[in-house]
Amino acid sequence: MLEAFGLSDRGCVRTNNEDSFLLDPDAGLYLLADGMGGAQAGETASQLAVETVAGFVRSAPERNVNVLIEAFQEANRRVLSRAATDLSLNGMGTTLVGVMVCGEELAIASVGDSRVYLFEEGILFPITEDQTWANEVGRRLGLDDDRLKSHPMRHVLTMAIGVESALRIHSYSVRPAAGVQFLLCSDGLHGVVTQETMVNALIPERSLEAQCHYLVDAARQSGGPDNVTVVLLRWA
Repeated sequence: MLEAFGLSDRGCVRTNNEDSFLLDPDAGLYLLADGMGGAQAGETASQLAVETVAGFVRSAPERNVNVLIEAFQEANRRVLSRAATDLSLNGMGTTLVGVMVCGEELAIASVGDSRVYLFEEGILFPITEDQTWANEVGRRLGLDDDRLKSHPMRHVLTMAIGVESALRIHSYSVRPAAGVQFLLCSDGLHGVVTQETMVNALIPERSLEAQCHYLVDAARQSGGPDNVTVVLLRWA
């Protein structure tokens, strides 16, 4: 019932790619992570988080949003533990978003500022909420969008996998209609290209593969300052 395609690119500035993603139709699981920590640390964190969630879900006796939340918590413990035993990985962390098929519903979970969008009838709706200083602190201080876009703290995460043991996870349940699409992406996309560009990419006449390439190319044409990863899902 779900078609999927994913694509990742290091961008035009970074020398390595710290993003990771996973498509596992057998488990009904789709993940995206944006690592941080520099050198191998960010890459290790994102890969470990994705692998941990996938292993947890595959071994779970059932699928529901609570299983996805528990899988995220286990990923947090694993990343913290790995960093504690390897000084070269100290300070590593990662964002993480996941979509899991649970019968006629989709369970969605997120930590950090990677996003999940719903695309329906030509309109792109954000489902997840960024865990960033700009969103959780700046907006509460009354700063408008123009001031937030230029604020030096705008990209600072307020939560990530592997940063602290007390993890705040945002979770959602969605019952999709036939034909809708879901876009999972790192901030190498949503922080670089406009929402109008994302909408233009998602015209239904294009295959998911063509849509992914369009989005990655758009990020690169806008300077590609960060790794960019996109995962597209189409509900049949």
